[in-house]
Amino acid sequence: MSSSLDKLRALTSRLEDKIVEKEKVSTVKSTKPSEVTKSDKKPLKKVVKKVQENCDNVREENITRVKELYEKLKIFEKSPDFDKVFVYKAMNLSGIGLKEEDFGEVREGKYIQVIAITYEPDKNGKKKAKNISLGYFGKAETLETKLKNEIIEFVLRWRYEKAFQNVEHYKDLISRVETPSDTLF
Repeated sequence: MSSSLDKLRALTSRLEDKIVEKEKVSTVKSTKPSEVTKSDKKPLKKVVKKVQENCDNVREENITRVKELYEKLKIFEKSPDFDKVFVYKAMNLSGIGLKEEDFGEVREGKYIQVIAITYEPDKNGKKKAKNISLGYFGKAETLETKLKNEIIEFVLRWRYEKAFQNVEHYKDLISRVETPSDTLF
């Protein structure tokens, strides 16, 4: 599991590096517009395309692993359609810390659950958050380390895929707006 988390952290680091590179290129373009020529634009488009392909590969690997964990952790018992797992607005974990300061620490006396959050209208039509347990794994004290790591990995990878879906949504919206030809998208 730690190798999976290490891979995820390394991937995140590489993506952040690519974003920094992209921002540097954007800064150069905006500060020196007269020096940018058509020949300068072609390599940039190739770099962007390569980054997008790498993101697609990473996303495919991530979704494959999410599906494996979905089956292994028996999330399908509460949410039988894998694709509908991503309809939830958020996903949390009770009984195990996911913040930087308590990452992976089990909370003694607590029960371990994967909690999905959705918003449903109440009787007055107002949207209210609703928590749905997708998996119950017993008391924190009895949880095996391997299972704990797989539960954490499932939640983190689910969030990672959800982030990809959100990016896709915004890319679609941006494509609907008339943009200058020298933008990255």
